Amino acid sequence: MRIFSFFTIFAVSMRKKKRNSSTLWMVAVLLVLAFALHSFSWQPEAQRREKAVVQQEQAKEIGVSWTTMPDSVVELCTAAPLTKIPEIVLQRTSYVVSYNKQTRCPNWVAWQLTADHTDGELKRMNNFHEDEDCPRPRATLQDYKGSGWSRGHMCPAGDNKWSREAMYDSFSLVNVCPQDSKHNSGVWNSMEMDCRQWARKYGEVFIVCGPVWTKGKHQTIGPNKVQVPEAFFKVVLRLKPKPAGFGFITRNNEGTKKRDLYYNSIDQVERITGIDFFPALPDDIENEVEAKADISDWGLTG
Repeated sequence: MRIFSFFTIFAVSMRKKKRNSSTLWMVAVLLVLAFALHSFSWQPEAQRREKAVVQQEQAKEIGVSWTTMPDSVVELCTAAPLTKIPEIVLQRTSYVVSYNKQTRCPNWVAWQLTADHTDGELKRMNNFHEDEDCPRPRATLQDYKGSGWSRGHMCPAGDNKWSREAMYDSFSLVNVCPQDSKHNSGVWNSMEMDCRQWARKYGEVFIVCGPVWTKGKHQTIGPNKVQVPEAFFKVVLRLKPKPAGFGFITRNNEGTKKRDLYYNSIDQVERITGIDFFPALPDDIENEVEAKADISDWGLTG
């Protein structure tokens, strides 16, 4: 509408005899440039994503680093299909997410964190946005405004400094749950930093995290009734130097620094959440890594 009004003003100005013709032509050129910039900036998100995919394919052909999760990683990270819980599985630049249209939150978010991706030149964007691939009603910025809950990342922005697209996608509300702010900046942040240390130490780790719901009625926020989780889970897997894994559950409150109180085996987290993690692993490896949680094997003592 603004561009239309600019051209309307220009047309009116053309009728004024006192205008210098060279000045009018200069105004016309500026308006054309403004229209071009407007069209680019308001290009639909779907078209921008399509263009990004083409650019990534071209980058791959000439040997530039690939910024999307390989199929093998997606397969390993993706949990087994949920049968009693609504889910829409979406893939983003650096993570896979199972979205729940009833809770307006993810069921789980999974990603590979490599040593190379533990840092980068990009700064935190803070551009939270709706995810248009989620059906309405869905979480919006308005839901969180004045709610008293922070917009808690599942796949953290700190794991996505290596790619502008990855950083942008990390701020999609499909990757977010209502989270206590002290929990977000406390125990949850500490766990994220530990995961980066493990990625540097072992070369890569595979992470799945998300909300935990207790039985009964749940608190909701905003006009779209986004559910507030009672707790959060995180499971971590490494394949080198030998396969190992563990789980982590913490209440969605101010939290505590005594993180050892929350450690569990992946099997225990599966029983609590009803989610089957890492089903693509060979059965013998899956059974072994999910049955126990030897924290000392990861260099942590609590």
